[in-house]
Amino acid sequence: MIIGIDASRALRAQRTGTERYALEIIRHLLALPTAQHYQWRLYVDEMPVADYFGTAASQAHVTLCLLPRQRLWTHRALARELRQQPPDLLFVPAHVLPFAVTPFLVSVGLRAPTPFVRVVTIHDLGYHIFPKAHDWFQRIYLPLSTRWSTWAASAVIAVSSATAVDLQRFYGVKCDKITVVYEAPSALSGRDAPLGQEVERAAPLHKPLPALYGLYVGTLQPRKNLPRLLEAYAQLRARQPIPWSLVLAGAPGRQTADLALLAQRLGIVQFVHFLGYVEERELVALYQGAQLFLFPSLFEGFGLPVLEAQSYGVPVMTANNSSLPEIAGDAALLVDPTDVDALADAMLRLSEDEALRQQLIAAGYENVKRFSWEKAARETLAVFEKLLGRGGVEH
Repeated sequence: MIIGIDASRALRAQRTGTERYALEIIRHLLALPTAQHYQWRLYVDEMPVADYFGTAASQAHVTLCLLPRQRLWTHRALARELRQQPPDLLFVPAHVLPFAVTPFLVSVGLRAPTPFVRVVTIHDLGYHIFPKAHDWFQRIYLPLSTRWSTWAASAVIAVSSATAVDLQRFYGVKCDKITVVYEAPSALSGRDAPLGQEVERAAPLHKPLPALYGLYVGTLQPRKNLPRLLEAYAQLRARQPIPWSLVLAGAPGRQTADLALLAQRLGIVQFVHFLGYVEERELVALYQGAQLFLFPSLFEGFGLPVLEAQSYGVPVMTANNSSLPEIAGDAALLVDPTDVDALADAMLRLSEDEALRQQLIAAGYENVKRFSWEKAARETLAVFEKLLGRGGVEH
């Protein structure tokens, strides 16, 4: 049996949550003891360095299929390869199945049946909740491609129960077609000790940081609710002396310039540090040095930074919406993210109430034990095996 995987997203140099998921799930699928029962074909648009997908990727049952990089690579280069040399199963870990590999064209007689099953992972449907966070092309393409992928897939993997509910709500995907498989804290460089044990601290390379800071990690975009975070922080500083600064680490999005102007208008610009995209080694140091982690997002399909912060022993404040309570468990201070006063009060408690801090740190270490990439890989392979065992294509 040949399992093909679209591995292109895993190769991106700047990895956000979706790219991290793609890389980790591929690495851990290949590392499973039962992986040797299958032939694995990784479709890539550039050749990775040796062992990029782990040492298992160099074994005889794993091959890399390099396809020329071009615009609409998924729907052109990948689709063409799948038609010419189809696997028994195709797994797309990031949202979009190739349009050309389509049961619809089969149904109207324009293409021969595709002889393989199809599995796609859907991470979130945030574009339905916050369409203005996307440009005009994404507002058209994302709903179209996701609706298509969930219809054409033999099975859909959702990264949270919240995302599974959204798939049923917006696209009518049947619940028996969806399997919830949780992500896990990323295997960031430098976290080699067991949870809760001290590891060597790596200093950020690009700029010095204040001794005390609250940390946010994620793309700077509207649904992350960062204007209210800045307003709450400014309110807190206006109330009383605050010894810690605010550090925002993440790739620039559609809101970066506005945030800098807001910080200036609020009179807190000297206390707010915009780091931009942070490499993994620096991200380790940021988590290790943070006094508190602040993630007041208005919507998340999973919320991986919450788990990463918990795994480093950082007390977490996050929102009480979407998947965040599901993922954070009882190990975070949950707040209405639209209430600036509540955000400010929660930030103050998290920075000054030492008993609460220690309680959340301990609970965070316990919470992250629910998640592992090995578990995610086993559950994902179980989806594959169930479909392959049926010997047919479903949609």
